[in-house]
Amino acid sequence: MTRPVEERLRAALAARAALVTYRDLRGDAPPQGRDWGTHRVRAVAFAVLGAVAAVAAACLLALFPDGPAAPAPVLPARSPVITPVPPVHTPVPPLPTPAPSGPAVTEPRPVGSP
Repeated sequence: MTRPVEERLRAALAARAALVTYRDLRGDAPPQGRDWGTHRVRAVAFAVLGAVAAVAAACLLALFPDGPAAPAPVLPARSPVITPVPPVHTPVPPLPTPAPSGPAVTEPRPVGSP
């Protein structure tokens, strides 16, 4: 660029920058509207509906304990009968008596004596 063009461009940019104030640079205000209110109302409504459903389920279970969760007891096929078992007599053979196998020891003798 040439010197006069550059000076004119700098002067134009400086004049434009002088027009910008802090209000131009300030951020926008936060949004306001019904969005936050609708979300809160929905959340409270769902919480209330959930609590009502839980209370209704607890009342139904308390009022009708013999509902489908607790089936009726089934009776036995026939009444139990105790049949006596006859005693079994098995003959027991007598024990055999052992045959004498040698001289009986009556008193102990010291070692080395005849």
